[in-house]
Amino acid sequence: MTLNRRFFLFSALAALSACASSKFRRYNGPEVTQVVVNKGQRQMYLMNGNRQLKKYKFDLGFAPAGHKQVEGDGRTPEGVYFIDRRNPESRFHLSLGISYPNEQDRFLASQMGKSPGGDIFIHGRGPFYNLKKNRKPDWTWGCISISDREVEDVYAMVKTGTPIVITA
Repeated sequence: MTLNRRFFLFSALAALSACASSKFRRYNGPEVTQVVVNKGQRQMYLMNGNRQLKKYKFDLGFAPAGHKQVEGDGRTPEGVYFIDRRNPESRFHLSLGISYPNEQDRFLASQMGKSPGGDIFIHGRGPFYNLKKNRKPDWTWGCISISDREVEDVYAMVKTGTPIVITA
């Protein structure tokens, strides 16, 4: 076999291998009509009406108790929000944006003379997170973190505009 032919064969195999390990999954099941996050139980549910489609355990911000009030407080917001954006190039593998802050969040932070912050996501762990060394629960800055494999499913199943209800 010639060198060019070997190179072509190797390149084709590498391309096929990359396709097989894609982080972008397909989902053809029932529509996710709501995401429900229970911070106290550390459970996130993907719902179709009253029917639970999937359930995930997660990590939160470094100060998880209470509603997020200001930038840098390490809390995860509580209330009704929406999935408002998707980031396929997230440094945390994949991420889905949560519509925090809303008008009330901005008002409350302004009453304290502070910024409410933002950039709250459901995301994976990414390449820098190591499960075996120095793993601490509740390590984010207010986001909801699940495994990379799990966020691939959530990213495929949950559409932009889906409501997310986050409770204490």
